[in-house]
Parts: sequence; structure tokens; C-alpha cells
Amino acid sequence: MTSKYRDHYCGKLTEKEIGLKVKIAGFVENIRDHGGVIFVDIRDMTGVIQVVSNDDHIFDGITRESSITIEGTIRKREEDDYNPRIETGTIELLVDDLKVLGKAQNILPFEVMTSKEVAEDVRLKYRYLDMRNPKVRENIIFRTKVIDFLRKIMKEDEFLEVQTPILTASSPEGARDFIVPSRKFHGKFYALPQAPQQFKQLLMCGGIDKYFQIAPCFRDEDARSDRVYGEFYQLDLEMAFATEEDVLEVGEKIFYETFKEFAPTKKISEKPFIRLSYKESMERFGTDKPDLRNPLELIDLTDVFEETTFRPFRGVTVKGIVVEDIASKSNSWFNELVEYAESIGMPGIGYFKVLEDMSFAGPIDKFLSEEEREDLIDVAKLKPESVIFFIADRKHAYKYASLIRDELGRKLDLIDKDEFKFCIVKDFPMYEWSEEEDQYIFTHNPFSMPQGGLEALTTKKPEDILAYQFDFVCNGIEMASGAVRNHDLDIMKKAFEIAGYGVEEIEKRFKALYEAFKYGAPPHAGMAPGIDRMLMLLLDEETIRETIAFPMTASGADLLMDAPTEVTEQQLREVHIKVR
Repeated sequence: MTSKYRDHYCGKLTEKEIGLKVKIAGFVENIRDHGGVIFVDIRDMTGVIQVVSNDDHIFDGITRESSITIEGTIRKREEDDYNPRIETGTIELLVDDLKVLGKAQNILPFEVMTSKEVAEDVRLKYRYLDMRNPKVRENIIFRTKVIDFLRKIMKEDEFLEVQTPILTASSPEGARDFIVPSRKFHGKFYALPQAPQQFKQLLMCGGIDKYFQIAPCFRDEDARSDRVYGEFYQLDLEMAFATEEDVLEVGEKIFYETFKEFAPTKKISEKPFIRLSYKESMERFGTDKPDLRNPLELIDLTDVFEETTFRPFRGVTVKGIVVEDIASKSNSWFNELVEYAESIGMPGIGYFKVLEDMSFAGPIDKFLSEEEREDLIDVAKLKPESVIFFIADRKHAYKYASLIRDELGRKLDLIDKDEFKFCIVKDFPMYEWSEEEDQYIFTHNPFSMPQGGLEALTTKKPEDILAYQFDFVCNGIEMASGAVRNHDLDIMKKAFEIAGYGVEEIEKRFKALYEAFKYGAPPHAGMAPGIDRMLMLLLDEETIRETIAFPMTASGADLLMDAPTEVTEQQLREVHIKVR
């Protein structure tokens, strides 16, 4: 590799190059004055090398983070000067010539090498400096490697990579659209795709047998630690003439091989992954995204307290969590759990300890009948020195129980941080009743095939209809969603009718699919693993933003480009928009 600015990379120089005249380019990482002798560290994408000169004045005016090109000769360092922390620690570059290509000002917004400790808003505002930190840059490089590997898997299985449109029509995918006003079509709007859902189904109708793409998706929904605001990327895939099992096997291969490749020292679930129905997952763990590294499970105690005189447990859902051998924990330990329960919206959390003689110790005990005590021992399989925690609520018992289970797992150190434990949650309800909209709505993807087809839609209560929908979950995080798609026009019309869509509205909003289903659409199914979430787990990062080159803040602000921003009156006029 030769260019005007360099013929070698800093981190790739070795003792083999001793005596060789080389040219390097990079950023000034550090300038050290050791009693009149100046040492300068130069950093590029590959690493760092120390440079020195017989004429220290050659470094006059040099500032940290300036970009420079240097020509000189590689020589061996004095043994006392070895630096085992870097690959080039036994050599240095004796400078013959140095040119500053881009001078950095003296005062930096933060120290590059410790940028991950800086407030996130400052890091994002100066993201180009943040990226010079090798730890930050390595995440970006790692992302490229993972995406390359995913492409390799898909192409080995003869999936065809196809790009689908970014400007499209608004579609009910479960989140708010980003809309784009049209200049040419007065008063009309494009939408950015929440997912390439309809296009990939149309590819199946068009005879593309197996499709994939690294797809950008756009959703106007609030951010959280495992979801960024605005846009994210997924490995979108679809298969024609395929069943749910066909797609699940592809998904297992993708996750297993990718995590084996990039987390070789960690324990990874063997194929086939554990499979849970949505109902089973909710009953055992209180969530459809269970962290199976946590061995604790929920017990349903609603029937035990059906006739109870204890008012907080009467007429509500009651869940229990039993933990063995913790009755001797301090009062402060239990008080911390009570405080956590209050922080998530519970009035507190009831519990009692089981003593050696199988009697109970705790404030709830005095409110229980002898029959209730016996039923608890039987149903919860209580043992001496165990503790049972109670979660009771009319609407949110499952949610609270899931959060308490997670907190107990953390407090008791039950979670193996060196394990990736996958499961597949399937058989989701097709519909749920919306109090707000006073009608049934889709719980998941509206383009899914109902289990039982048209017969189920016409003979069952909507809340009893299950869909061929599934999620891949790892360590309590949803990693992918997928489904068998509806490819039948009659089923499509009935499915949307239950959710309040008339035939005219279906024809208007889903015109392409509606028409395509008239021309021999094949059965098809697919899924979409979230690339950003995979990276967050593989890199063991606290937030998903650490996996992205140019992330927004959690609130959706782009501090680097100062977006969103106002536009000119002329721009508004061109797209026929007036701001109210």
C-alpha cells in the first residue's frame, strides 16, 4: 500500500521493518516531554506507534488530535523503554520529515481515550472525536464484521439480496410513521417504511423464492436502552412455499452461528431452542420476553385466595415467587426489595418466611386462614428457610411479577453473564380488546395467518384466535419477530374486518397486496432479526446506541447535525405545507 501520505499502517509495523524507511499518517494521540526528549504517539485505524526525532523542534506547534504524515526510519527501542501495552511496543519511528495535514485546536471537548466516560450528549455532539477512541471505533468495525457474516449465512442458503423502497405508503405496522410531504402531488405524503413488510410479501408473489436484505426501518416511537429512536436495522428475510417450522430453523441457524462466531467463549443455547407458547411464557415468567438464565418461575395463587378475607388478595390476580434458603437474609435486604416494588408502581410487596416447623413469619401470615396456609404449602411446594413473595393486582399482576422476578435474579446473583440463552415464544393471540378504541385490534403483525384460517375467524371469539406469529428472545430481549403470512384474500378481508377495516379501506390502504393475492400468491413466511440488538448483546453494551456510528440521543435529537431543524418558508411552500 502506497500513497502520497503513507505506505505503512502504524499498528502493522513490526521488528521486521527495523532499518526500513517508511511513511505513516494518523492522529497525534499523545505528546510527552521526558526531560527535553519529546516522544509523540501516532494513532491510525490499526494501532499506535511512538515517534521520536533528533531535532525536537520538528514537533513545535504540534497539537493533540492533529492529523499528520511522517516519514522516517524504524528502529528498535531501548529495552527499558518497551511498552507491552501496544503491539508496536518494541519499536519506534525516527522522524526525518513531518507535515501537519489538519491542525487541531489546543483545547479539546474531552479526552479522546476516555470518551466513553464523558456525558453522552457531549460525545454525540463531537462524535467524530469520540470515534477516534479505539473502543468506540472497534464497535463500528465489529458491526461491519457481523453484517458481513450475516450476509454470508444468507447467501450460503441461497437467499437473494433485494433492496426495497424507502419512500412508500403509510401502513399500519404498530408504530407511528415518519411522513414525507410530496412536492409533485399536492397534499399527499410518502411514508418511510416501518419495515419492508408488504414489499417482501410482494417479492414472494413475484416468484422470488428466498429474499433478504439488511433493511433500514423507521418508526416514530420512544427510545429505550434496547431501542433507538427513529431508525434501526434488521436482517429482513422471507421464504415462499414455507411453513413456520422452516423459518424457525433458519432463525436458529442465524442466531446460533452468529453468536458462536462472535462470542466463542460464552455458553450459547444449542439448537433447537426452547419453545414456549405465549400463554405458557406469561404464566411461568409474566412476560413474552423471558430471561431463561433466571431459574425463578411464577406460581399462580389466584385460586388459593379465591375466598380470602384478606382484602388486597380478593378478586385480583395473585402471583407468587418462591426462593429457597433465603429466610436468613437481613431486614435491610427485604426492605430494598420493598423499595424496588414501590419504584415500579406497586404499593409494596408482601412476603413471608417459612420456618423450620413449617409455620410462617411475616406481616401477611395473620390474615391467612389455616386452609389457605395448607394450600400454599401444597401449591407452592414450600420448604423450611424458603420465602414466598406475593404480587397481586387487577390489571398489572403479570407485569409486576415479571419485574420482581428479574430484580430477585439480580439481587441473588442468579444470572450467568457468560451465557446467551435463547428461546422461541410462539402462538401469540391474533387480537386484543382496546378499551381506548372500543374495538378489537391486532396484537402483532396484521399480515399474519390466523391459526385455523377462515374457519377460526368466523367461528371463534377474536380473543381466542391464535396467529402463526413468533419471537426469538435472548436473555430477556426480543431479538426477532416473524410470522407465517396471510396469502389468501378471503382470510385477509375477514381478518381486517374483525379489526374494524371495511373492504374499501383494505383495498385502498393495501392495494398492492390486495391485487397480488388475486393472482396465485404462494404460502410464505419470514422474520426479521434486529441487528442493533444482536450487536448490543455481543458487545455487552448497556445501550443500543453504542453499536451505531451516528446515533441520536434517547429523545431523538441529532446533536451532531443539529436535527431536527426548521426549514425555510420556500421549502415549506414547495411541499404545500403550512406550520400551524
